[in-house]
Amino acid sequence: MKGNTFRASSNDMKDSGNNLRDYIFFGNFFYGMCATALSIEAAYQMQIPLNNWIFYVVLFSASIVYYTYAYISEQYVNPNNKRSVWYYTHKVTVRWSQNLFSALAIVGTLLLLAQYYRGFAVIPLSHWLVALLFPVVAALYYDIPALRFLSLNLRRTGWMKPFVIGFVWTGVVTIYPLLWREIQSREVYPFALMTGWLALKNWMYITVLCIMFDIKDYASDSNNQLKTFVVRAGLRRTIFNILMPIVLLGLISLLLFSVYMHFTPLRVLLNVVPFIVTLAVAYSMHQRRSILYYLAVIDGLMLVKALCGILAAILVS
Repeated sequence: MKGNTFRASSNDMKDSGNNLRDYIFFGNFFYGMCATALSIEAAYQMQIPLNNWIFYVVLFSASIVYYTYAYISEQYVNPNNKRSVWYYTHKVTVRWSQNLFSALAIVGTLLLLAQYYRGFAVIPLSHWLVALLFPVVAALYYDIPALRFLSLNLRRTGWMKPFVIGFVWTGVVTIYPLLWREIQSREVYPFALMTGWLALKNWMYITVLCIMFDIKDYASDSNNQLKTFVVRAGLRRTIFNILMPIVLLGLISLLLFSVYMHFTPLRVLLNVVPFIVTLAVAYSMHQRRSILYYLAVIDGLMLVKALCGILAAILVS
């Protein structure tokens, strides 16, 4: 009896651990963590102070709400898709979570507006135009009812999809922290060379991760005639002719930029780490993996990049 009780308790602990893991990754909490970490990295890299902590609560909550929207709005449950099944099984909890984080994002935004509304007057028109680009593209990525008259769903554009996702992420984690810093401090920060470089690096880096993530959906995208890079080029050519050359080009660009900006060897080394790890993960993609591998390892590369960038900025400051 004691042995059976022990095994039952062990199984319960294992199930609890698996449930927590699934909530973190399937519930998009990990995306919220990555977005927050990349936003903090951007502040350190651009050498600007961090924003009010409520800003990061809003960013974390909004990231969860945005990504969860895609799955709670799906009408068809694919029994072969573990994440789709998870959302159907936990739909009550997911709805509750969606309402909670929506409320956090709204309340946090209102608090920030009430405290810093005077800072909006300092934002130049050019910065406003840049800021408006990202929510428009983000809205067009989904089939938002208010925008259906445009007959444009960027999520269905196949090869453009990774670039669209990377572009939106770049705005959220690179440009918006800078813009809000302007509002919070009532001081205009010019879009300097470092800002442009960091935005471009984030765009290309996240685009590469999105292409890697499309490998997971190769079969379904092919059946749905969604012409992603993987469907057009095939798995092997996507890895060796698209992913690896882009990562190597990014690595070379980083080294050239580091020489131009006179980065210290330690800072260069720490910023090179994410590219080396990405090359290793890209090479591993020729083997079929579980969905949790894609969510934890591929998306986890964003967290690796953020931590390396923060550490590099702290150690050389």
